[in-house]
Amino acid sequence: MTLQQMKYVIEIAERGSMNEAAKSLFMSQPSLSQAIRDLEDEIGITVFQRSNRGIELTTEGSEFLGYVRQILDQYTLMEDRYNGRAVSDKKFYVSAQHYTFAVEAFSNAVLKAGIDQFDFAIYETRTHEIISNVKNQRSELGILYLNDFNRQILENDFRENNLVFTPLFSCDTYVYISANHPLAKKKKISFKELDDYPCLSFDQGEKNSFYYAEEVLSTYPYKKIIHVNDRATALNMMTLLNAYTLCSGVICKKLNGAGYSALPLDSDEKMTIGYIKRSDAKLSDIAKIFIKEMKKYGK
Repeated sequence: MTLQQMKYVIEIAERGSMNEAAKSLFMSQPSLSQAIRDLEDEIGITVFQRSNRGIELTTEGSEFLGYVRQILDQYTLMEDRYNGRAVSDKKFYVSAQHYTFAVEAFSNAVLKAGIDQFDFAIYETRTHEIISNVKNQRSELGILYLNDFNRQILENDFRENNLVFTPLFSCDTYVYISANHPLAKKKKISFKELDDYPCLSFDQGEKNSFYYAEEVLSTYPYKKIIHVNDRATALNMMTLLNAYTLCSGVICKKLNGAGYSALPLDSDEKMTIGYIKRSDAKLSDIAKIFIKEMKKYGK
């Protein structure tokens, strides 16, 4: 098994296509396919399942990919150290639920880092992918919430994956709607008043469990629900369908504009926004700046 083969596996997994991965790697598709077959023969598992729909990681392949990422991350750190390139604080990756304030905090951290060269990333993604990305060191930090309902399940996940959760701030539950929504003038909104409007929920894919839901009160028997997978679509649905979603109430109008409102939900439900990191990892300087920016939203 070679480092090059490991890089091939990561590229194919991220592209979801053998052809697209081959183009990115500047090699022919048959050569790439043969390299993966050779690897699979050597390690004795099937990494990718090929079908008419494309190419997907098998269960064993997903586990193998986690080890591959760790090996390559460690190799990069070693290469940087012994090639004299001090770049440990020039890389910073974050995975987060769909929070505009996390995007704003990330942007502020980039500006305050004062680094001329860097390789940064922020991924807005599903809950289980946040956990996986931090576990596999694809992200240094993961931003998500805990409440009374999901806390035990997610904390078990964190322990099993060598992760620790640190609270940043707590908040009540709010209803996020268009400023033109019929309920936009209310001071507080009840579930009964929301029954006639579609509820928006961020799709959690194969891990579509109530415990992984990005929105609190996921077990409520909603009459109308629309699943979305990105923030822009959610905002469009709020405008076009008078749809709503439940949120922390921490809204960045600089990014979402003034066309939306966050109004208190008539509920005692609270959320704790925080970050996860590997328990064996030290925070980078840029991570510390980002965390400091995030804490400002709790004031």
